[in-house]
Amino acid sequence: MWAANRPLRRSAHGRPPRQRGGAAVEFALLVALFLILVFGIFEMARLVYLFNTLQEVTRRAASLAINSPFDAASQDSLRKRALIGGKDGNLLLGAPVTFRHLRLEYLSLSRESPTTLALRTVTTLPADPARNRLNCLANPYADNCIRFVRVSICQPGAEGCGAVPYRMLFPLVHFSGLNLPHSETIAPAQTMGYTAGSVPGA
Repeated sequence: MWAANRPLRRSAHGRPPRQRGGAAVEFALLVALFLILVFGIFEMARLVYLFNTLQEVTRRAASLAINSPFDAASQDSLRKRALIGGKDGNLLLGAPVTFRHLRLEYLSLSRESPTTLALRTVTTLPADPARNRLNCLANPYADNCIRFVRVSICQPGAEGCGAVPYRMLFPLVHFSGLNLPHSETIAPAQTMGYTAGSVPGA
């Protein structure tokens, strides 16, 4: 009876002591909120980085493509070189973007009317740069004359230029349904890898 009526022990500051574990729970909640905030800031910074970097990647790839041969090996090589700071064909801090996400298209310039020109995809590429040069000298508006190069960031295997889904770096923050920005560069063709004295292919 005496123990039940004994007054609650108070701390030196006159307040009753906290329940055991209360501070640990508060700390865990605050740490979780803090981590979500920090990771969210990192994720937003990475998103801004990708918005700016992908356009620069297409520009670099286009500047390489207009002076490079258009065979498959040369295309893969310039795609990898265009990725800024990347290794093994991957963009630095840019997952899921790899060199396979860079789509190269070679375009001809067709005359729709006496006053209208249109870009068209060259469906059958010339045998080599020398042959392309001859085609363009013979008729600069021919379907087999490469006049421009277009580089885009596209989902590999998708019909057309499908948007690339954004992949989060930290799973604590979720951007549902967000896609990487559409990035595209069109540049006029230059040497296309042609060297003086090259014999045109068939």
